[in-house]
Amino acid sequence: MKNTDMESFMTKWGLIFKAFAITIALLVVRLVFDILNFDVLTVTNLITAFIGGAIFTIAIIFTGTLTDYKESEKIPGEIATSIRTLYSDISLVRVPDEETAGVMRGKVADLLKTINANFRNNTWDLHKIDGAIDTINHDIAALVDLNVPPQYVVKLKNEVTALDRISHRVKTISETSFIPAAYAIAEIAAAGVVLLLFLVKLDPYYEGLIIFTVLCMLMTALILLIKDMDNPFEVGKNSNADIDLFLLWDLEQKLNEKRGP
Repeated sequence: MKNTDMESFMTKWGLIFKAFAITIALLVVRLVFDILNFDVLTVTNLITAFIGGAIFTIAIIFTGTLTDYKESEKIPGEIATSIRTLYSDISLVRVPDEETAGVMRGKVADLLKTINANFRNNTWDLHKIDGAIDTINHDIAALVDLNVPPQYVVKLKNEVTALDRISHRVKTISETSFIPAAYAIAEIAAAGVVLLLFLVKLDPYYEGLIIFTVLCMLMTALILLIKDMDNPFEVGKNSNADIDLFLLWDLEQKLNEKRGP
């Protein structure tokens, strides 16, 4: 199996394997409870209602995390579009010094390199990114003194502003968690269900073990997925819910080809 195929396989099934390993450990604990006769509860409507309510609560929290995740999926495309637009619109600038446009395009390409380097290193250094943006802003301000038509200056400025806004949005997503109290509720609900399943008598026994395994694996997988989706930009951390940044990698390669050695 090729490396890319293996990565794709692990991205799809890696989280399931983690959940399965944890479930096996929980199953061993459940067997110990059976041997020690700690299964003292019988299945009632109250217990089934609690399990259903816990799963419903986790599903609501998962839905909230999914909304932020879907918003994050748009970010690579928005960055790539703004960089491409900014890079191409600089060709509209007409100034006596013909090297000015080339220098500005080089700074735009450097900004993309800085952004991609942050993604690859799994960090988001706003100091470096803001520095690259400020350099471009300085060049745009200089165009006013060179009597460049205002509509071109404003267009360039709008794209830089969009990149600045997206940059701070990525920082917020990377550094903050989705309502820590919601995570605590989800974890308590999952722990409560598992603890309850430890104490419930399984009848019929083998069918009960299968249901126990399925429920534990479902709860564990959902908790792991929610935590993984909280930061969708964890490149290189063997995460299973990362945003695909191929648009930015491809754009950097294309700009390098245009600029030449």
